[in-house]
Amino acid sequence: MAGFRIDATVNKRGHLHHLVCILRETGKKEFWVNDTVYDKFSEHIGKFPCVMIAPDDVQIITEGSEQRRRFLDALLSQLDHSYLVNLINYNRILQQRNSLLKSFAETRVIDNNLLEVLNEQLGNPGVKIFEKRKSFLQHFIPQAEDFYQRISGDTYQVEIKYESQLQETSFESLLHQLREKDLLFQRTNGGIHKDDLEIFLSGGSFKTIASQGQRKSLLFALKLTEFEVLKTTNGFPPLLLLDDLFEKLDRVRMQNLLKWVCKENNGQIFITDTHRERLEQQLNSLGVVYQLIELSGQA
Repeated sequence: MAGFRIDATVNKRGHLHHLVCILRETGKKEFWVNDTVYDKFSEHIGKFPCVMIAPDDVQIITEGSEQRRRFLDALLSQLDHSYLVNLINYNRILQQRNSLLKSFAETRVIDNNLLEVLNEQLGNPGVKIFEKRKSFLQHFIPQAEDFYQRISGDTYQVEIKYESQLQETSFESLLHQLREKDLLFQRTNGGIHKDDLEIFLSGGSFKTIASQGQRKSLLFALKLTEFEVLKTTNGFPPLLLLDDLFEKLDRVRMQNLLKWVCKENNGQIFITDTHRERLEQQLNSLGVVYQLIELSGQA
């Protein structure tokens, strides 16, 4: 296995930081900041905020709820270290509970006391995660919906709703209600790991009826709202990376996106595109200063 090393100096609010990322030939990963190696990679999350938008990110829109939870968790973990700690603890206890349910099926012996202990341990971080998501999304969702309208120019209305089993019942009651189902399927069927963001377009399922352009517009809206939240919270804009996004995006949507990115945003931006002339034309029409680096493939 081949390894690599990435070495960089980053200016954060006027202070220079030396960052080194190493993947050794053995597969071992290391991350150094100012000559100090992290004991846990989670210590780095949120320190140097960055928002990346790539073609595969459209899975946030088109795939199952896990993709949308991952997007939400990644953002909240950058904003709040206690959220990250609760999420790590929740996932660890969830694995323990699922393993216990499987052992019940294998041994045909149910230890109700042990199950209750894990229920309580799971509920503590679970409730905190739910409350944080619920509070955060009350502000995030309206911003994302507004961004969608600005980028897409659609007359169609997009609507995003936070769905959680805990909206209707307590965590303790939920686990008790689903106890028999959990024992039957040997996994935990209730909790914040089932949360989702339901997305609608003029009342219908966005995933089903939205065009490719509308899907990309919503992806941009979610990511640019992420950018704005990080910028507001930290007091400085995160690094923004746009990777090969303009295929199958019409001129108006592309222009609306670049206008916000290049003129209204005062952070550092990297854009990759396979069509130099198209990108140059759009950037020139906006009158922004940019540096173009062209890479040629080797035969």
